Amino acid sequence: MSQEFRGHRNCMLTLAYSAPWDLPSTPCVEEAAAGGLLVTGSTDGTAKVWQVASGCCHQTLRGHTGAVLCLVLDTPSHTAFTGSTDATIRAWDILSGEQLRVFREHQGSVICLELVNRLVYSGSADRTVKCWLADTGECVRTFTAHRRNVSALKYHAGTLFTGSGDACARAFDAQSGELRRVFRGHTFIINCIQVHGQVLYTASHDGALRLWDVRGLRGAPRPPPPTRSLSRLFSNKVGCAAAPLQPA
Repeated sequence: MSQEFRGHRNCMLTLAYSAPWDLPSTPCVEEAAAGGLLVTGSTDGTAKVWQVASGCCHQTLRGHTGAVLCLVLDTPSHTAFTGSTDATIRAWDILSGEQLRVFREHQGSVICLELVNRLVYSGSADRTVKCWLADTGECVRTFTAHRRNVSALKYHAGTLFTGSGDACARAFDAQSGELRRVFRGHTFIINCIQVHGQVLYTASHDGALRLWDVRGLRGAPRPPPPTRSLSRLFSNKVGCAAAPLQPA
């Protein structure tokens, strides 16, 4: 073990790293962030900013009244966005520790976050995804259609992919909010998703990793399925019919 970070009073659920070259080049910041900064979120209701080189806590971000479940970093503006069981998202300056703004419209825990082009997408236990202006905290779009909590988010090429406690993944047009496709096949909550090329990967509490073909999503009707193609905070066990496309 080369370094140990101690300070949280309870378990850590999420973290993100900011490299030193992404931070301002002022003498006081350069010394504190020589090895970069690590931001962690905990069930103790705080997020902490750590100096990677020394292991010292640089800032403690206090303001949430519930566990911090997720966070994302905007490195150019050295801003962290944190989501919590208190149903809010908060923006912080990770250098000064200042709370910049609070995003309030969700009616349940904020479980996952995605930051794209100055837009923050948030998935919640209230069964919605919301899109916010990162600079103001204004909610500009709400994505519905989920039957349980939204547990995972991924933006890719104009499409917002979501995973849910209803055991389904979904693809939305990120600009209009229109639901484009539903991916059914898992039998338990989808914990994480990833997109690479024309393939969506979904990993579930059911122990399965599934691959799905996502060609034809941008602004086009769903094509007929090809015959051969690639295709305890939040648990909700539900059934979904239909199977995904099978790998060739």
